[in-house]
Parts: sequence; C-alpha cells; structure tokens
Amino acid sequence: MAQPFNQPPPQLCNQYADDRVLRSYLRRVLPPEVLSEIEPSLSEMGELAGGGLYLMQLADRLNEPVLTQWDAWGERVDRIEVSPLWRVAERIAASRGVVATAYERAHGRHSRVHQSALAYLFTPSTDIYSCPLAMTDGAARTLLSSGNEELIERALPHLTSRDPAQFWTSGQWMTESTGGSDVGLTETVARRDEAGVWRLYGRKWFTSATNSQMALTLARPEGNGAGGAGLALFFVETRDERGRLRNIHVNRLKDKLGTRKVPTAELTLDGTPATLVRETTDGVRNIAPMLNITRLWNGISAVALMRRGLALAFDYAQRRTAFGSTLSEKPLHTDTLSGLQAEMEAAFHFAFRTAELVGIEEAGEINEEQAKLLRLLTPLMKLTTARQAVAVASEVLEAFGGAGYVEDTGLPALLRDSQVLSIWEGTTNVLSLDALRAMGRDGAGLELIQAEVARCVQEIKEPRLSRAAHAAERAIEHAAAWLNQAIKNSQDEVEAGARRFALTLGRALSLALLARHAAWSLEHEGDEQALQSAQRFAQNGVDLIFNFT
Repeated sequence: MAQPFNQPPPQLCNQYADDRVLRSYLRRVLPPEVLSEIEPSLSEMGELAGGGLYLMQLADRLNEPVLTQWDAWGERVDRIEVSPLWRVAERIAASRGVVATAYERAHGRHSRVHQSALAYLFTPSTDIYSCPLAMTDGAARTLLSSGNEELIERALPHLTSRDPAQFWTSGQWMTESTGGSDVGLTETVARRDEAGVWRLYGRKWFTSATNSQMALTLARPEGNGAGGAGLALFFVETRDERGRLRNIHVNRLKDKLGTRKVPTAELTLDGTPATLVRETTDGVRNIAPMLNITRLWNGISAVALMRRGLALAFDYAQRRTAFGSTLSEKPLHTDTLSGLQAEMEAAFHFAFRTAELVGIEEAGEINEEQAKLLRLLTPLMKLTTARQAVAVASEVLEAFGGAGYVEDTGLPALLRDSQVLSIWEGTTNVLSLDALRAMGRDGAGLELIQAEVARCVQEIKEPRLSRAAHAAERAIEHAAAWLNQAIKNSQDEVEAGARRFALTLGRALSLALLARHAAWSLEHEGDEQALQSAQRFAQNGVDLIFNFT
C-alpha cells in the first residue's frame, strides 16, 4: 500500500547568513573593521534564530503565561509564570547583549545599528520577547536622560547587564481605561506618606511584561492640575527583598489576539511605593525618550516579522508542488512574493536609517538638523512599517494556502503578532498627528524629509533606478502641495488627511532609501536584487494622497 503524501514543512537556516538585505546594508554603513568585529555575534544569533530557538518556539506554541493569585494557604501571591521559551529568551537576550550593546558603545555611533541587527535576528524566534526588551532599553535611555543619579546608579547596571542573574527588564505602565492614547486622562494619584515616600493609587488597565523587576509609570501628584502637564514620571520596583509585590495587585492577565506569550496584566496600585524621576509635572515629556526607543523597536520588530514570514514562504515555494511544478516555478506566485519582498526591504531601510540617527544622537554627534529629522522620522517609521507588517503577514499566510490558516504550523501567530505593531506605542492615526506636530503648524519640518529624499536621489546614478527615484520625489512634492492647500482650507481638512499624508511621506522616504542602497549594491556588489525590489516597491505605490487638484 502506498504511503500517503505528507508535505515537507518550510525550514530555516542561519538567519544572518541567509539574509542578503541585512548583510548588504551592514557592508554599506559600517566601517570594515567594525563589521569584522561584530559579525561573529550576528552569525551566532542567526544560527540560534534559525536553529535551536526556532525549534523551541514551535514546541512551545501552546504555552502561555499563567497567573496564580493565591497560594495553597490563602495568601495573595500574584505570581506570573512565563513559558519555557521566554525563560530561555531572557537568558539569551542578557548574555548576548541585546540591550547592553547599545549602552556599552564599543563602536560609538554604530553600536545602535549593531544592537538593532541583534534584535532583528532575535525577535522572530522568541514570540515577542522584544516587548520587555524594548521597554528595558527605553527605561535605560529615559533614566540617563533624567539626570537622576540615584536611580541611574540603582537601575542602569541591571537594565544593561549581560549577566542573566543580574539582568532586569522594565515595564511601562501608562494605559488606563479612561485614556488609552490620551494619557492626559490618567487617574492614578500619587501621594506622599508621613515618611515622605510617594505612594501610587490607581488602576493600570494594560501593562505589558508585568513580571518585570521595575517599571516607569505616570501618576498625578495630589493637587496637580488636569491634563498631561499635571502628570509626573515615577520609578517603581515591583517587588520587595522577599520577592513580594509592593502593594500591587494583579487583577487578571489580558486575553489578547496575539503576543500571547507576553504577560500583559491589569493592575491595581494600592499605595505602591515609588520614586519621582524628575519634577512633579511634565511626566509625558519626561517619558518621551522611552517612547522614542520603543517605537524604534516596534519598527525593527515589524521588519523582523516580515523577514521571518518571507524566509518561510520562499523556502516553502521550493518544496510545494502544485499543478505540475513547484510554487517557485509559478510566475504569479513568484511575482506575489517579489512584491512582499519589496515591502520588507523598503521597511528595513527606513527602520535602520532611524536606528542610525539614534546612534548618532547617543554618541553626542548629532547636529540640529539631524535631531529634528529624527524627531520626525520616528513616528513616520513606526506607523509605516507597522502597516506594512500586517499586510505582508496576511499575504504570507495566503502563500501557504490552507496550511497558513492551521495553528500547529505556527504560521497564524505571524499575523496575530504583527497586528499589535500598529496599536502599541501609538496607533497609526495618533502617530500621523504626532508627525504633523513635529513639522510645526506651517509644515516647515517637511523640508527635512524633502532634503533627506534629495540626498538619497543625488547618490543614485543607475538609470534603471531613475523612475523609482523620481516616484519618491513626486510623492513628496504632492504631499507638500496637499498640506499647503489643506492648511489654507481648514484644520479639519489637515487632520482628516493626516494618515494618507503620513503614509505617503513614509513610503516615499522608504523608496528613496531603498533605491539609494540598490544603487550602492549594484556598484559595489554587482547585485541586482535590491534594484529589482526598488523598482517593484515603486510599482506597489507610494503616493496615497488622493482627491487633490
């Protein structure tokens, strides 16, 4: 009797060695001696990501965080147990310096690019362990920016440690049921007790990575006015020396669409001791360094998930036979994957360009124009790459047919986990308005985007890239014309079109960055694949402004 057919599953190899886009980019932006020094760490992470970690991820699929609120003798313990994969991920993240690399600054301004590359390789095989790492990185950056030496001395060595026994992660407790993105509606109150210790009282509706050793959170000191200006930023150590929560009750874990390995909880703070990070006002402004870093991580994670889905889809296309040949021999299938690859490559160059600017800022080498550009690119990059990640993940699942819809292939998690990226750290609409604010009331900041696109275009000499370069320039010009007219018409018109405007800017700049790299790759590597991706991304469409005459 003939054996029934079983379709071989897609496989992964070393995710650094197999990643043309990452390796080519690093050859362009890093000095040869820096690349030579960091490449072993990337190759080792790539081997883990495509090997042992990936296999563990598949085996760990059904495990999720478990909350035990009471022990056998009736004591409130609120203990959260994470999955085996997450426990391994924490040790690897610490020992491999996925946070620490950015703060050790062994390679100056290039250290942030090195760290982003590590995170990009690490993220897809660890079920969004990038979430606590992003907040940990953001907390370290925020404390350094605060100038609070006592807190820096207390927390920074833990947040940036390579020793898993000393390593801390940090939470970010901002979301309340009253406000969501409008944190100015925060109801948590801060009061001083008789000993002068600040204590927090309130309910945090959505706190990610709730098992972290510390958190940064917003609260309103008693007597302060309403709105964001009346909030203050506080540092909280979650447990005391005996491991007990410090007047924190875990009401429940959230039952989420995706990121199900992330222990996200609703908390009640009932006199939780806290330390003021800076002044008793302007907490939203003071936590901004954290948001900027977590938005960078959001973009890097978006690109990483796109890359993982495509790595699996391309491999599967060579293994799956239908209608007489493999999928990789079907022109329509390969055309579909080529379009998705173009989206991923454009997103990659946007996210890593933002990482470059963060590294320049952290090295103290940033000029005024670059600092303003970074302020503008961060929300644009986050919102653009997040939308791309959701669209690409959906198409990737479809590329597997029915297998893409079956849970035990592990593929549906790619779509569920991608969906969070457009929600966390600011929705697309909220960040579109943020980008408009960064430009100023008259839109003058748009000139920075135009200048960045122009710099890219000036470096493109390859005639086959001229249409892509001009498409980026035309989209930016169209966006500028729309904004000028909308400002004259009404503020409502500006706000209503903010999303289309922001996505046009993001996609146009992504195209310019991709085309610039394609020109470099063709000249220095003789590789036409990036050129083809740039041409295809231009065909995918970059100008989303419409109804404008």
